[in-house]
Amino acid sequence: MQTKNNRLKKNIISGLLIGAIAISGLLPTTSVNAASVKVKSGDTLSLIAKRHNVNASELQKKNKIKNANTIRVGQVLTLPAKKSAAKKTTTKKKAVKKAPAKKKVVKKKVVKKKAPAKKVLKTVRVSSSAYSRAQRGMSNYTATGIDLRKKSKVIAVDPKVIKLGSKVYVPGYGEAIAGDTGGAIRGKKIDVHMNSVNACYNWGRRTVNVKVYK
Repeated sequence: MQTKNNRLKKNIISGLLIGAIAISGLLPTTSVNAASVKVKSGDTLSLIAKRHNVNASELQKKNKIKNANTIRVGQVLTLPAKKSAAKKTTTKKKAVKKAPAKKKVVKKKVVKKKAPAKKVLKTVRVSSSAYSRAQRGMSNYTATGIDLRKKSKVIAVDPKVIKLGSKVYVPGYGEAIAGDTGGAIRGKKIDVHMNSVNACYNWGRRTVNVKVYK
């Protein structure tokens, strides 16, 4: 009877040991501290790495293990530092407002209107001489009342050839008014007025083609 009881006890103890061994293979590796673990039966290097969320190669390198299959039960392994996920930083680009394009100001070309060409009524070839209000006995006023002190560009004409009041052009003298007469001015002769006696001498006598505008 005692022998049977001893055998029963042995069987129970053996069953408990077998169950404990089987369960130990399923349980996670015991952590010695936060940075190391103890290898249990059934552990592999890759299983330990996966369980503790570390890289298997780094775990092998950290513990200087040449062959990953040579770890033994009870061996304490140092865990490598876990890599923290890099935070993605998004930088907002500031919207740069472009300044509005400047409008090109196109300057309009001012076209100056040319004065209409004067219509020449006739051209008269005459013999010309000169006189001046500065000469002794001469008046400051012409036969038509023009004040030679204010308006000196005047010629004396024969009204039968060039009408008094006509605008004329005398080469070498310029534009003038037929606004005077003279006792010696008959036919195709004119006298151009000068501001000085010397200017009269310089003019002398010359033949010119007088253009009559009006």
